[in-house]
Amino acid sequence: MEPAPNDDDHGLSKKRIFLNGFDMFTPSHLSFGQWRRADDRSKDKRRDLSYWIDVAQTLERGDITAFFLADTYGQHDVYKGSAEPTVRTACQFPMGDPSIPVTAMAAATKNLSFAITTSTSYESPFVVAKRFSTLDHLTKGRFGWNIVTSFKQSAAEAVGVAFVEHDKRYAIADDYLRCLYKIWEGSWADDALKEDAEKEEYADFARIRYIQHQTENFKINAPHILDPSPQRTPFLFQAGTSSVGMTFAATHAEGVFVAAPSPHILAPRVANIRREAAALGRDPQSVKVFAVITPIIGSTDEEAQEKYQTALKYASAEGGLAFYSSNAGIDLSKYDLDYEITPDDYHGNDIPSWTPRNIGKAVSLGGNGPVPVGSAEKVADILEEWIDVADLDGFNVGYVISPGSFEDLVDLLVPELRKRGRYPEKGDLDGGVTLRERIYERGQSKLRDDHAGSSYKYENYERTVADT
Repeated sequence: MEPAPNDDDHGLSKKRIFLNGFDMFTPSHLSFGQWRRADDRSKDKRRDLSYWIDVAQTLERGDITAFFLADTYGQHDVYKGSAEPTVRTACQFPMGDPSIPVTAMAAATKNLSFAITTSTSYESPFVVAKRFSTLDHLTKGRFGWNIVTSFKQSAAEAVGVAFVEHDKRYAIADDYLRCLYKIWEGSWADDALKEDAEKEEYADFARIRYIQHQTENFKINAPHILDPSPQRTPFLFQAGTSSVGMTFAATHAEGVFVAAPSPHILAPRVANIRREAAALGRDPQSVKVFAVITPIIGSTDEEAQEKYQTALKYASAEGGLAFYSSNAGIDLSKYDLDYEITPDDYHGNDIPSWTPRNIGKAVSLGGNGPVPVGSAEKVADILEEWIDVADLDGFNVGYVISPGSFEDLVDLLVPELRKRGRYPEKGDLDGGVTLRERIYERGQSKLRDDHAGSSYKYENYERTVADT
């Protein structure tokens, strides 16, 4: 949970900072080429469960809020019109299923939470409801979902479904979430689970509702096949910052992931999300916003610079170009390496005027987020600036090498943030709280009353949503 803010020397309250470890079930997440290093264990992810357990225990030692695992179904294949650069450089390829290691990590930790990415485009809501309720049960409520709609044509082709245009995907995702709320919140009454051995009554059939969800997109007629988990609905993250993406976030997300090279670029986006949430009747500060960042931290600035120079030696510029081209939707191989890319070439927002050569170098470390380099004091200064300028709540902290970057996060940065009153003291969050309680407050394990999903709770279902 979020403790009451401390006062700084000027009597102004300090917002506490949430930190998530940021990883992906692939040899190369956001820092491409580092898998070649002897001190990087990222190659072990897909064949050694101890990798996941060791990283989870490291993050637990630092009281990190959650270990967030990104995911995708398709490969990056825009650069050079082929997936060959992606496959050769291990740019987010190959890719394992992030749900698999969660229970092992949960068994090895007590307080660390977990969040995984799953798309609304490729699986039935009923299947996802069952899987996520299972994970929420087995983690004792330490589970969250990053909702994505999937933008890659290659993913649609891999799964064997038609590719859906951007805004339509979000309309379907809204329907998807409302179907899930019915399943998670509206199927089982709080008293439906009996486990009464004397009466031979495990559950009360009369207190379990069959969900009727009949729309253009989904047709479901079934009860939730599993009893309600500690949070019922897992803590909900979302990462879209397009116009419709921000509306979706303002409606459904409890945590929003954002990325930009500057806090000044993020500030208006964050303000817009909070403004839209308020218009929907939500407390705008209940929507927690996390920026991606990949710090390179040393015990001194000089040590950090040495780590940075080593990382540069292994950085894969081509992996960076494959990643950037896929996300931007333009094949940078069509341009001269020193051609200046402008907004006329990519119709997006806040795209810096970079050359392909510089993009490859910059994106090869940290992907589409900043890479501050320095001592814990210097990096903490930068994090505080981002929090204050952009009205952020926390960060998804990526790694250059694993576990080394996560060890630096825990052993160097967390103690510095604690000194500044920006991070909970050791033991403040012990006691088996759920992820939602960790973000909000102890006792808030279920959806807040001002969240859209609350209208689908069992006691509200007949009155508000029964035949929709």
